[in-house]
Amino acid sequence: MYDFEDSRDRTSGPPLPKPMIALTALEVVRVAVEYPVSVGLDAVLPVRRVGGGRPVLVLPGFSASDSLTRRLRAHLRRQDYRVHGWGLGTNHGLTDEIVAGLPARLDTIHERYGRPVSVVGWSFGGLLARWLGHVRPDHVDRVITLGSPWRPQGEITRTTALFERAARKYGLSPEARDIVDTLRQPMPVPCTAVYSKTDGVVNWRSCALDDAQDQQNIAVVSSHIGLVSNPLSLAVVSDRLAHEHPADAAFVWRRCLHRSLFGQQPRTPTVRS
Repeated sequence: MYDFEDSRDRTSGPPLPKPMIALTALEVVRVAVEYPVSVGLDAVLPVRRVGGGRPVLVLPGFSASDSLTRRLRAHLRRQDYRVHGWGLGTNHGLTDEIVAGLPARLDTIHERYGRPVSVVGWSFGGLLARWLGHVRPDHVDRVITLGSPWRPQGEITRTTALFERAARKYGLSPEARDIVDTLRQPMPVPCTAVYSKTDGVVNWRSCALDDAQDQQNIAVVSSHIGLVSNPLSLAVVSDRLAHEHPADAAFVWRRCLHRSLFGQQPRTPTVRS
């Protein structure tokens, strides 16, 4: 993310190291496997129409657009969610256009359905999702982040140089620092952080949430790019969205995978007296 070094919280601890270069180098190879496996599973597994028409807004990562979240959105539409891309083109960071356009996009979806919207953000899109949760808490039902390094210790990643280059080319909103400070505050809405300990772009520790009510951490085996197409990641997102109220049920891998594979919750063994 942006290297706001002079405003970094020195009490938060030393910077976290970047992922091993080997993991970074394998990102494209891994996602080349994750994507087709996910498509194949959706083609053969039973459909769980649990969405009930509830709205979901999906935000892409830095330098990405709606095209790179298409697999995730298709997976959720299959389950009867009303899924929307962000419609703002390529994510060039905290530009004036994004800072003004993203809350307006959320407001439009909220007005259309007349109910709070679940916001799923991948990588830097997850940081924007956190920001929306702060500035529009009445419009956001829950936030799910996918490999999103919100902690100041994880500010320096494999893509920090790209952020700085984009800021020079596309501009940076005068509100950028305030937005980053805001999204790092405790979330006013339920939030789930999904991350991979084998992420090749960001340090997974910078993505994990603090232990608090309505906050959940779930680790999956995935590449960073693959968090929007990896079968395990998609199963987790589906599981967390399936509950009408996010705090209704704690995450359990057995239940999550059983629902993904068989379209139903596993039976609880009957105890005979």
